Amino acid sequence: VQLQAFGGGLVQAGGSLRLSCVVSGRAFTSYDMGWFRQVPGKEREFVAAISRSGGSTTYVESAKGRFTVSRDNAENTVYLQMNSLRPEDSAVYYCAADYFGSLWTVASKYDYWGQGTQVTVSS
Repeated sequence: VQLQAFGGGLVQAGGSLRLSCVVSGRAFTSYDMGWFRQVPGKEREFVAAISRSGGSTTYVESAKGRFTVSRDNAENTVYLQMNSLRPEDSAVYYCAADYFGSLWTVASKYDYWGQGTQVTVSS
């Protein structure tokens, strides 16, 4: 299974970005998908996750109301729409796949990871 994340960039505070993660290999619908982020010197932080069917989602408190995770199972792609971005959202964002998971918010539960995409929010 390979994951490729893209869509990061530099944006001003209050702006929006949409991250995408394309998954190849095993059946995409076998995986819960998660988004995490990491800044230097800190642990990887959970951001959002979506169930295999797309029917359930969960978010870190700071992302609620601003970020939306979604997936297109026909395109093997998961998205993270990020609105009202803040400087503290700046990080490398990673997508991850959890085989027949339970919508975990812990990085160690995920089986496969993408390479990360940088998001920088200027004030």
